[in-house]
Amino acid sequence: MLNIVSLLIGLVALGLAIFAFLPFLGWANWAIIPLAMVGLGLGFLSGKDAGRNLNLIVIVVGAFRLFMGGGVL
Repeated sequence: MLNIVSLLIGLVALGLAIFAFLPFLGWANWAIIPLAMVGLGLGFLSGKDAGRNLNLIVIVVGAFRLFMGGGVL
């Protein structure tokens, strides 16, 4: 059950991360990364790896976008 919740959180965070790749919306990653971390925590508590892996990917994508935009853009 926790894996399904983690996957749902990861999918929402991934959709928002794709939206945040638009110019001048990189600041949204400051909210997306903590959301994905909550999903990551739930993924660690579950017995399966899919939710955890999805949230790890979202965190890496969001952090890379913040790095590219200097933390703001």
